[in-house]
Amino acid sequence: MLRKTYSKTGRSCRVTFDVPTGDNAKTASLCGEFNEWNPAVHPMKRRKNGRHSTTVSLDAGRSYRFRYLLDDQHWENDLEADGYEPNGFGTEDSLVRV
Repeated sequence: MLRKTYSKTGRSCRVTFDVPTGDNAKTASLCGEFNEWNPAVHPMKRRKNGRHSTTVSLDAGRSYRFRYLLDDQHWENDLEADGYEPNGFGTEDSLVRV
């Protein structure tokens, strides 16, 4: 799930990325174009309800590809992403448009 909050100037947007993992995943990381797909940059915090989330500031006026990396081995898309685009690995990346 994506929650967006734009700055007063509209130049940036704080996006909260939230993924339900239940008890299946112990860790989750947000990976995307905005962090060069590095899972160490945006680790997600596990919430009491079993979801993982993190908030990132992004420049407005463009789209970004992203995915979630669960337990450092399983890639997951956001089921409520703004869109999807094929990647070079035979799957799709999620899109967030800000």
